Amino acid sequence: MIRFYAATLGCKINQYETRAIAEAWARNAGAPAAESGDPRAADLILVNSCAVTANAVADLRQAVRKLHRDNPSAPIIVTGCAAQVMPDELAGLPGVVRVVPQADKAALLAGPGGEPLPEPAPFPPFAITGYDRARPVVKVQDGCSHHCTYCIVPLTRGRSVSREPGEVAAEVRRLLDGGWRELILSGINLRHYGRGLAEKTDFWDLVARLEREFAPEWSGRARLRLSSVEPGQLDAKGFDTLAASVLVCPQLHLSLQSGDPDVLRAMGRGHYRPETAVEFLDRLREPWPVFGLGADFICGFPGETPEQFENTLTLARRLPLTYAHVFPYSERPGTPAADMPNQVDPAERKARAARLRKLVAGRKRVFLDRLLGTGRLDVLVQDARGEGVSQYYAACRFGAPLPGDPVRALIPARPVAVERGVILVEPLDAKGEASL
Repeated sequence: MIRFYAATLGCKINQYETRAIAEAWARNAGAPAAESGDPRAADLILVNSCAVTANAVADLRQAVRKLHRDNPSAPIIVTGCAAQVMPDELAGLPGVVRVVPQADKAALLAGPGGEPLPEPAPFPPFAITGYDRARPVVKVQDGCSHHCTYCIVPLTRGRSVSREPGEVAAEVRRLLDGGWRELILSGINLRHYGRGLAEKTDFWDLVARLEREFAPEWSGRARLRLSSVEPGQLDAKGFDTLAASVLVCPQLHLSLQSGDPDVLRAMGRGHYRPETAVEFLDRLREPWPVFGLGADFICGFPGETPEQFENTLTLARRLPLTYAHVFPYSERPGTPAADMPNQVDPAERKARAARLRKLVAGRKRVFLDRLLGTGRLDVLVQDARGEGVSQYYAACRFGAPLPGDPVRALIPARPVAVERGVILVEPLDAKGEASL
């Protein structure tokens, strides 16, 4: 019986797929995970890769070399997005014996030597029964058919495909019954959910179905969190779905990328106006008086002028941002943006990103101070040290040890202070009083 170690780089979907492969190997191939997550104890190593930025590829090379140094006798299998676009280079890295492109990743569900099916399923047949983190990902969609000019994902993951709603609901049920209390509905492009399904549906229909099926039993006891949504999804149907929900966390993460309409059009993202997000979120304050808000931004896209970047800063000031993922533009080979004229100097890209991060950091501090006045946060405990996350996606930490095994528990808590970007909390009892 072989022991394997799995390393994941990149997005939540990669984390989910690694878990699905690990479960399949343990179940079907008799290959339990290495003890204590130590790659040195493994007979075989799986690396699930990312290629979304140049830094992600550099991290992959470094990770593979380190895994080989730590365990030179263990063969390494590399799969994922980087394996799709640079298989020959990865095959030449030390210790690598097999490179499985993203398109063939599902073959690994049959075991380390699994071969691609002649007629693959419309939606990759990944599924999980548990998770190695306190907040499981539930994959509902894969691929992207939009082709933003800067993005390599359509080349690495292919066209948009959707998971059957019944399969999503069944996995949600498995995880809730298994003791997980916060589930993250995730995909590569949730705006494309419904593509490839026989019945006309969209992501908001899926959320509404999960609400109908699980809210009667799990309201107040468990919650759903939405991963990144597109500004184009911020319509009346989306508003009505969120306003009616008792399971969805009051927090959104938006794939905004820029606050300038001309830059968005150059990115291939002219299907929404930046003002759409502002208008939607202003209206959302009625059903959600307090909510967390994150966003993705790319700084220094080819041709972006200083004035256009100032439009992004203006948008960031208008939005009730509580955090953001800010990236200097990174050229990806094979994408139209890599060959565009007027490339912004890399140092200027980094400088713009730093300015935006500083702005958002100030907004985050104000938001955390505001949460101190709410009197109660519902904290999902993520580890034995008492660290967790609130419904608003603010990091929290219990100041004293919690009784029993608190990991994965959803605990009402009183916020008492902010320390280095983390809210210190204490548990509340059934009467709403501090219990420790």
